[in-house]
Amino acid sequence: MNKSASFLPVVEHVKKTSGTVVGTGAAVLVIHKDQVVVEEYWGKQGTAADARLVQADTQFHVASVRKSYIGFAVAYAVHHGYIHSINDAVTKYLPELDSDLLSQTTIRHLLTHTHGLNLLGDEMIREFPAGSSWSYRNVGIEMLTQIVFKTTGKTIAQIVSGQVFEPLGLRESGWYGHFHERLVEVIRLPGDTSWRTSDSTDGDQMNMYVSTRELAYWGYLHLKQGIIGGKQVVEKEIIELATSLQSPSTIEKDLPQNGFLWFVKDLPAAKTEIGEMVPKGSYQILGYTGVTLLVIPDHDLVAVRMFNSFGSPPGYDYLADVRGFGDQIMQCLEELDS
Repeated sequence: MNKSASFLPVVEHVKKTSGTVVGTGAAVLVIHKDQVVVEEYWGKQGTAADARLVQADTQFHVASVRKSYIGFAVAYAVHHGYIHSINDAVTKYLPELDSDLLSQTTIRHLLTHTHGLNLLGDEMIREFPAGSSWSYRNVGIEMLTQIVFKTTGKTIAQIVSGQVFEPLGLRESGWYGHFHERLVEVIRLPGDTSWRTSDSTDGDQMNMYVSTRELAYWGYLHLKQGIIGGKQVVEKEIIELATSLQSPSTIEKDLPQNGFLWFVKDLPAAKTEIGEMVPKGSYQILGYTGVTLLVIPDHDLVAVRMFNSFGSPPGYDYLADVRGFGDQIMQCLEELDS
């Protein structure tokens, strides 16, 4: 059977999603056993009549997928001893924060979305005791970027660029303060007020754009445990830290499970964001633009889907759709092996 043809249902799944969300272009890329078996682009980068076609060097806004790069920087800081342990209290590194409010809150809690903190206007509040539940709040991400900078003296962007982008020659991944022709226009829902831009290029803000092929390569680097072309480009221990289960055992078993911000598949969990058919040991990162990167080590596979949408239109079940993406890949693998 032609391997590329066997993954056509994945392409159709992504095309169906692109027709459901509010956007103008999309892409999908699958690497299986070191071979690119699917790579398709369609639509335009924006709404203008003369908008550039989506193509291999088009860079999509990856939204929260950026957190996998932040997780990498934290793993780098831990591996090299800048951070002693992820079980250290946050206030050990950020003593200026409210020690009463952050009592018992550790770096592990920040990495696994179990810190229980949120912002109410400019005030930080506690929604639940650290380590007792799970909630997706960006206040923990901001603390992590501060801790990385204070301990290493480097920004997220400097660490990732020095460790990955420069050694691998990646020039279509980064944080951008100014728009250029390869960046997509991000299409928002009418009345959306949550979108924001930034001119920071430090890697601490939600203004990261990556091409489909380089996001797949980022996943491939993790799949191969840091080895590219027979060379250990990134220490294996950094990758293992980032992608292994780090969620505290104190949370309820059906809550999502995380590594260093990656969603990881371990024990069955009702609220996981990874498809039911996807095997244990897999990991995934996703963003509000619908961008998804899924790594399935058991099948030597990396899959990426890209959109230039932002948010979920009425009637669109984002969680069911992203789970369906992973399950469709697994169905294709089953057909390929049969």
